[in-house]
Amino acid sequence: MDNNGSDLFVIILLGFFLMLFMVSFIIIMVIYHRQRQIQNQQKVESMKAAYENTILNVEKEIREDILSYVGRELHDNVGQLLSLAKLNLSSSKAEKVHEGKILINEIIREVRSLSKSLNLDWVESITLEEFIKMELGKLESTEFCKVAFQNNGNPLQLSKEKKLVLIRIIQESLNNSIKHAQPSLIEITVHSDNSKSEIAIKDDGRGFVVSNNSEGSGMFNLKNRMNTIGGELLVQSKIGKGTEIKLILPLSAN
Repeated sequence: MDNNGSDLFVIILLGFFLMLFMVSFIIIMVIYHRQRQIQNQQKVESMKAAYENTILNVEKEIREDILSYVGRELHDNVGQLLSLAKLNLSSSKAEKVHEGKILINEIIREVRSLSKSLNLDWVESITLEEFIKMELGKLESTEFCKVAFQNNGNPLQLSKEKKLVLIRIIQESLNNSIKHAQPSLIEITVHSDNSKSEIAIKDDGRGFVVSNNSEGSGMFNLKNRMNTIGGELLVQSKIGKGTEIKLILPLSAN
């Protein structure tokens, strides 16, 4: 009888400890899960803040570039047209006055075009492919080097914010090529399929040794910007063989 009582006591005691263990385990799992939720939430907030900061910086840089361009155009182009218009309108000859009026209309068109460029809403009105063609067209008009563009696959479907980031990265990549590579050809290829979109910016210039040190802060910043929009930036370069920069956006980031 005593043995049965002892066995029952041991069973109850073991059951109590087992229940205590299960309750403790559940509490620990709930706390752990809650901590993971907090960490994930903090990570999401951090990524969101980085994304918003990237967009703000990109918009600021593009506006600064546009303002610089507008300043040059006002000084070199519109200013010259105004001087010519003034000379023609001051003439006593009817044909010269007529030419002056034509110049005034041209000046109005130029100023309207410059005014439109100050508003970044133009980004929504063009595709990334159209922007690339426009940038390469500007470069070709300077006769700095030859240019080429290839577009394979589906048109890129991007939000205004992601398009802005890609526009800035493409601009910076072209500027780096112009400043440092001394290329005879710059080629941009856009490829998009059901899994990813890829933009390749390639030149046949001087090239450089790709390493963490040689890429510098400029390339590091471009890579960070691609990361904030869910993409990846890859660099391939060899001395004397040129450079290729690939901007890769998985389907989920498009």
